[in-house]
Amino acid sequence: MVTPLLVVPYIVSVCGEENFGKTAVGMAIAFFLIVFIDFGSDIIGVREVAVNRDNPEVLNKIFTTTYVVKGIILLLVLTVASIIFHSFPYFKSEKIMFTLGLSVLIGQFLNPTWFLQGIENVKWITLLNIVSKCIYLVGIFFTIKKESDYIYINLWWGLGMIVSNFLVFIWIIKKHQFSFLLVNKDEVFKHIRNDFSMFSSQIFVSLQLYAPVVLISYFGNNLMAGQYRIVEQIIVIFKTYIFLFFNYVFPRVCYLIETDFKRGLKNWIIYNGVNFVFVTMGMLFFHIYSYEIVSYFNPTNRYVLSNLLEVAVFIPLILAVSIPLKQLILALNYKRFYVRLTSIMVILNLFAIVFLLPKFKVYGVFYSLIATDLIVIIFYLYQLKKNLKLS
Repeated sequence: MVTPLLVVPYIVSVCGEENFGKTAVGMAIAFFLIVFIDFGSDIIGVREVAVNRDNPEVLNKIFTTTYVVKGIILLLVLTVASIIFHSFPYFKSEKIMFTLGLSVLIGQFLNPTWFLQGIENVKWITLLNIVSKCIYLVGIFFTIKKESDYIYINLWWGLGMIVSNFLVFIWIIKKHQFSFLLVNKDEVFKHIRNDFSMFSSQIFVSLQLYAPVVLISYFGNNLMAGQYRIVEQIIVIFKTYIFLFFNYVFPRVCYLIETDFKRGLKNWIIYNGVNFVFVTMGMLFFHIYSYEIVSYFNPTNRYVLSNLLEVAVFIPLILAVSIPLKQLILALNYKRFYVRLTSIMVILNLFAIVFLLPKFKVYGVFYSLIATDLIVIIFYLYQLKKNLKLS
């Protein structure tokens, strides 16, 4: 969460807002492609590990099969992405930056956080994140010295992931004595077939998170993309916190819902109620001191960005409601409902962004994101009310 506060002002001052916008597009594309590499392991994998945490044989099958599937998909994605980056005009002009950013995908392939979340090993998740971000910070401050060095920014993010994730990946294999020799071809195909629906829904979630900056760059310009990215990097502190909170609490909620529904629901209310109060206080602070906060990031259009931030603060506030509801929906295993709703709402959101962008500029993107999440909350509440009554 602290990383953007340290690197963004430095990158903007050295490379400029426009080049920062270019790196934002590259990072958004890499993060979007991550959903293919994860193939639902960040939700289904976490739930399966959490439920079977006391069964070493099942854990071995989950871990090894998941990584074989991820490895196959990684090779396909790297191949297709490399061809696209060197063929399409939109990408060819920055093909070096986009290609170097693919290192993020290799780092995500090695990422064992999903398994650590399932067994609730917070210590190693913390160590992994610290090492990764330290490598990134050192790389940025020691190698980004002139405007043209922006092409290496996303590479350092990827290298930090590769080194830290590889070390923890090896540690898990040795500690749990996992063996890839036991991987069954039929289990691999079964894994792909069973997790495809959740994977497809995560594609839409990823589109909602990372497509806006690409659409702004394509239908607007890189300066607007840079402005959006600066504001997003401010609120991403709380967005990241909310998603991390989801990741840490999700295994426990799944486990308790499975074993003792009333206790699980009570814990879910307590966890997320306190969390909502904290996020609300943070967003109120951001709204009041928007100009001072924006000024820290060394932009040129401070009043514009200050006004944008005053609108954008509503996004983490709404996420603090929608993400806990999503958590409960998935813990209760309403996967089909979640997949359908997510797919429809993300498509509507992307069309709304393209429609609103020419008239409202970057404001239109934030308006669309806020409206979409509010509608999602209404549908989540309706689904939970209907099904819990039946239960």
